[in-house]
Amino acid sequence: MSKELTPSEVSRLIRPFWQKGRIVRWPAREGKRRLVLEEVARLLPPGKRIPEPELNAILREIWPDHAQLRRALVDCELVNRRAGLYWRVG
Repeated sequence: MSKELTPSEVSRLIRPFWQKGRIVRWPAREGKRRLVLEEVARLLPPGKRIPEPELNAILREIWPDHAQLRRALVDCELVNRRAGLYWRVG
């Protein structure tokens, strides 16, 4: 998605995938998946280093395959990791 989206445009685009703070369907398209992952990242506390088991518990509440979600967040560079700790980027 090349242009800057307004919050209402983002909301409209992710509505089929993101409802009540949970992923209800995994987006096939990378652009929409990125928008959903950005919503997930916003739920993580900024500046806090989170141990992997704690992060897994948080992500499990959002999507049943917490490992898939964790890898996607790292791959999209929305979350960093080092020595078993994870933190939100930005």
